[in-house]
Amino acid sequence: MNELYEKMLSAYDQSTASARRNAIYEVSQQIVLAGLADGGFFDKAAFYGGTCLRIFHGLNRFSVDMDFTLIKEDASFNFEQYFQPVIDQFALVGRKVEIKKKDKKSFGKVESAFLKDTTDVYDISFQTERSIKVKIEVDTMPPLKFATEQKILLQPKSFLTRCVALPDLYAGKMHALVFRAWKNRIKGRDWYDFEWYVRRGIPLDWNHLHERILQLSGHNMTLDEFKEALRDRLGSADISRVKADVLPFLNNPGELDIWSNDYFLQLADMMKIQ
Repeated sequence: MNELYEKMLSAYDQSTASARRNAIYEVSQQIVLAGLADGGFFDKAAFYGGTCLRIFHGLNRFSVDMDFTLIKEDASFNFEQYFQPVIDQFALVGRKVEIKKKDKKSFGKVESAFLKDTTDVYDISFQTERSIKVKIEVDTMPPLKFATEQKILLQPKSFLTRCVALPDLYAGKMHALVFRAWKNRIKGRDWYDFEWYVRRGIPLDWNHLHERILQLSGHNMTLDEFKEALRDRLGSADISRVKADVLPFLNNPGELDIWSNDYFLQLADMMKIQ
């Protein structure tokens, strides 16, 4: 095995097959970011979502998919120009990868119902002990009114990644938490991340959240209306289903012992909004 690849893996727990698979995903995600940085992708785009929180802000759960947003609308944006730098970066750690754009017609009903028409989706696939596939989504016509910041990674080399700022990452997460419900989706990772934001006292950017709700869901909500929808979501969801979704991504299942509908309703009262 390539020495650099092994060094990156050695930073993670690999005591179980699940833990090793999660470690391989995260190392692979960092290699993808390095390749994209080499190609100049972050001149036009920013990283967001749970994987961004995991890699750059120490979120204590693993995340598989990688989400990106252009910083300006560009319906003609072509992600394929960045394939080769990513392929080259994997080659440097001894991995041959294949990148394919997914056909939206092949998506399942649930996934396609939540995916925007202006979101392009790609799979990066390669073999280790088992087949690994990292899904990348790039929103080419995103809701705007968000801020970004440059964050550094040191592996597989030193490079900068443009990331959506935390208050706006928070806004994106709260949109997902509430509006997945309207499509009958339960994703415990949304709930886990919501708890993470509240516990750290991070303020939510309402301007960006309002923009996301308006563009992605077609609702011109007031802040009070959003809070009411959030409380309805938190108070009515089946917590056992919420826990079951996030458990495979955690090293310490005991973190969820306190979870209940009432616990999350109290967290909602502690939210900071800017």
